[in-house]
Amino acid sequence: MSLVKRLGRHERVHQALCWSIAQYIRFIHATNRWEVEGAAHADRLHQANRAYIGAFWHGRLLMMPFGWPRVMPLAMLISPHPDGRIISDAVRRLGVDIVPGSTNRGAADALRNLVRTLKKGSCIAITPDGPDGPAMTASAGIVQVARITGAPIVPITYATSRRRILKSWDRFHLPLPFGRGLFLIGEPIEVPPGADAAQAEALRALVEARLRDLTAEADRRMGHGVLAPGTLSRDAFRARRRAARAA
Repeated sequence: MSLVKRLGRHERVHQALCWSIAQYIRFIHATNRWEVEGAAHADRLHQANRAYIGAFWHGRLLMMPFGWPRVMPLAMLISPHPDGRIISDAVRRLGVDIVPGSTNRGAADALRNLVRTLKKGSCIAITPDGPDGPAMTASAGIVQVARITGAPIVPITYATSRRRILKSWDRFHLPLPFGRGLFLIGEPIEVPPGADAAQAEALRALVEARLRDLTAEADRRMGHGVLAPGTLSRDAFRARRRAARAA
């Protein structure tokens, strides 16, 4: 069990950790010079009073509470596993609601929760490569949610000029202070309610391609090389790391 998970079992330590993460996110937002491009895509949906599904990679999660124009309420789909609970309680402190669940694990319950949230007029945010990975590979769940609810998918990403890429399964982008930051919001992707399996797969691939392209563009503009997508699931990545340590 990781140190974070062990600490998270103690409520006071858990609350302190969540508070610290939220404060770090605020600190990074305050100490970087941010630009947002593509906000008009979300604005048009706001003006039409259409809730949408924001899609971003798991590794770009940290600054997402500040990524969208906050005209409509925003809720994030976050897995209830221990790591997810820490993230959930941290982003709640930033005014973001949480929809517990995963489009991969317990998908039926998550879908019901997402439908209810969208019907209330709240936008939702989903990591299509989380919580299982591989990194930067979209699962089919996000397209299923869009097909059933009629909500368009809006891809979004960010990059910062000063950062660390952690050696985690999701290649987590840890932004550092006193630099520049860029959010890129892509064109909405509509999923027809009658989409068959072939159309759904084509749209899944489109979400994946759009997000990869946006992320590569954001990284380039912040002076970094392009990160290659992952090849291992979260569990496989961690198993390989444990084996390497044991050796």
